[in-house]
Amino acid sequence: MTDLQAEHRMLIDGKLVEAASGRTFANVNPATEEVIGQVADGGVEEMEQAVSAARRAFDDTDWSTNRELRARCLQQLKDGLDRHREDLRPQIVAEVGTPIALTYAIQLDSCIDDIQYDIDMIEAYVWERDLPVNEFMGTTSARKVFHEAVGVCGAITPWNFPFMLNLSKIGPALAAGNTVILKPAPDTPWSATAIAKIAAEETDLPPGVLNIVTAGDKAEVGEVLTGDRRVDMVSFTGSSTTGRRIMARGADTLKRVFLELGGKSANIVLDDADFAAVVPTGSMTCMHAGQGCAITTRMLLPASRYDEGVELLEAAFSAFPYGDPTDLSNMMGPLINERQRERVLDYIEKGKAEGARLLVGGGRPEQFPKGYFVEPTLFVDVDPDATIAQEEIFGPVLAVLRYEDDDDAVRIANNSTYGLSGSVASASLDRAMSIARRIRTGTVSVNGGQWFGPDSPFGGYKDSGIGREHGLEGFEEYLETKTIGLPVEA
Repeated sequence: MTDLQAEHRMLIDGKLVEAASGRTFANVNPATEEVIGQVADGGVEEMEQAVSAARRAFDDTDWSTNRELRARCLQQLKDGLDRHREDLRPQIVAEVGTPIALTYAIQLDSCIDDIQYDIDMIEAYVWERDLPVNEFMGTTSARKVFHEAVGVCGAITPWNFPFMLNLSKIGPALAAGNTVILKPAPDTPWSATAIAKIAAEETDLPPGVLNIVTAGDKAEVGEVLTGDRRVDMVSFTGSSTTGRRIMARGADTLKRVFLELGGKSANIVLDDADFAAVVPTGSMTCMHAGQGCAITTRMLLPASRYDEGVELLEAAFSAFPYGDPTDLSNMMGPLINERQRERVLDYIEKGKAEGARLLVGGGRPEQFPKGYFVEPTLFVDVDPDATIAQEEIFGPVLAVLRYEDDDDAVRIANNSTYGLSGSVASASLDRAMSIARRIRTGTVSVNGGQWFGPDSPFGGYKDSGIGREHGLEGFEEYLETKTIGLPVEA
């Protein structure tokens, strides 16, 4: 067992606690298959306690109206995370299997820095505004619009970018004046318990404002959040299948639901693009073993230059650096667990069975007998309606499709139940922008431009979700709107 000195307790009502049952569950390193620690295995009892604490903290304290307190506490949290940054880095690599290079960006560093956006929003946001005086049914009235916290927010997060996603929900929810119960993925609990420890020991967060409940693979614990009337909102990031269940579960209490779900994003390379510069970047589908909802997992190549593009992709996939996630030169580590590895391998078999041509990879690498690795995998000649072109694999697998002209490229890109992201490359910015505007997705990269940032709203169309995370739109997900009419003084 590797000793990384990680926190193993939950945060409930301001205290770091064990599970009442005394149960724990194992945290496993996906690169080595070793148990690296035990974590408190909370149950329905602990989740009920967390909901009660969050409800009381919202209803009986001034947290929702005391902006100065919220700004101070979030600044303390950010400063605490910053102080422990280098302690967190090996913990995240060990439990997530992410390449350590990504912790210098989205897996750790940038998400700590991005908390500043939420802190600044407390001061910058227009919490109230006046509407013009209005006459209605013989009464002349002044009107004011106020924005207020939703209330108690349940946050459920996945395992692929866990630290970032935990903070992406905690930050704006708390800044907006809500109280929060976070249920992290059981595969990556340390990315939540680290936040719990710093919140409990290094901030002035009032008891019950932030609660973090770790639990093994038990659906009933999450169902408390999604079904309890005391919880006003659920913010979920994960699969579309689970998102549908959460939405249905919350319907009985008309709970507000934010869903950031799956994707099957298309990378469109137009015939005038610089193929040598653009096409090999398609291998970045394999970054973090393809475990990213916004990763482009379909590449669309023009028929006129298809063979040229395939040759470049074959070389890029064959040389893609992967293996030990602690090695800075690797951009791909293992999949998160054995179940996910087998799922990806099953999709690869479906691809072959449905007639796609497997050009690179497709199996477990012989050089890694331990760890949940799958080779960088390249399929070409993929039918747009094939399973591997339609379903989210969440693994290091790229499907390459052929198109005839710009209209055909748009048609194929939009031939998906998902609509999360995508990219377009062309020598003509106007042409690329024209294509980007026609793609039914929430985000698009044009000629390598990056849309991601704390001020940039992120989310999808269709089965990719409801609502937006980050930016002004993401902040307002956690707010209610109240309008008040007042008599006009003579």
